[in-house]
Amino acid sequence: MARKLFCEISPFTYRLSVEKEIMKRHLNDFLNKTRFARERTKEPLPTLVYQHNSLIRRRLGNVNMQLQENKANNLALAVKHINGLLIRPGETFSVWKMIGRTTKKKGYKEGLTIEKGEPSQGIGGGMCQLSNLIHWMVLHSDLTITEHHHHDALDLFPDFGRQIPFGTGTSISYNYIDYRVKNNTANTYQLRLWVDDEYLCGELRAAEQLPHTFHIHAENEFFSRENGIVYRNGQVYRDTIDRTTGKCVEKQLIRTNHARVMYECPPDLVIKEL
Repeated sequence: MARKLFCEISPFTYRLSVEKEIMKRHLNDFLNKTRFARERTKEPLPTLVYQHNSLIRRRLGNVNMQLQENKANNLALAVKHINGLLIRPGETFSVWKMIGRTTKKKGYKEGLTIEKGEPSQGIGGGMCQLSNLIHWMVLHSDLTITEHHHHDALDLFPDFGRQIPFGTGTSISYNYIDYRVKNNTANTYQLRLWVDDEYLCGELRAAEQLPHTFHIHAENEFFSRENGIVYRNGQVYRDTIDRTTGKCVEKQLIRTNHARVMYECPPDLVIKEL
């Protein structure tokens, strides 16, 4: 029998382990002297780099829809801390540095979370949708992603109105599992985020026009059955396109998917036997 880790002994030891990781992150940031983006402004920068809207209330398998309602509340609270943020040259954007802890005292409610590869719920749940949106916009820029976590190669829910390639999501948990990008350019960027009755909305703006545009797309997508387990496969590429000529100057593989399907597959799904 495998020996339990300290964090697996009880809920108390798990909480202690989480707090230890949170303190380690605070200490590392202090020692590394990372220059974080902090300044926000109501005035939008002149150049629209990319914009995207993400449906807030989505049917995710058998997940309680009340958690989706609560997520709408949580997202509305969180975006207020980021909207208008300027990311100047040399600065790093951190989701958690801007939002802080999502606590009940601050008005956050129980929303959907993922724990150990399974749907769960917790106060402030739903923040992954916010980091997903930011990540998708960042992929259409020349900002440098310095921290990005995935949901451990799992396909957790069947598609529901999917607009972006599978595998371009993020996983975050305060504060040691973060989403961070650094501005290594001479340009200044700005994140604008808000919610309406249906969507989480975002714009990535800049002070100056970018010389390139970016196109993210999936290739070679298929489902396979391997030793009785179904996997979702494919690659995600990012094309860099010269704004003047319209030609692709670089094709970059940014993600290879081999994700275990965690839901019951519909009977009409085509699955390759491997």
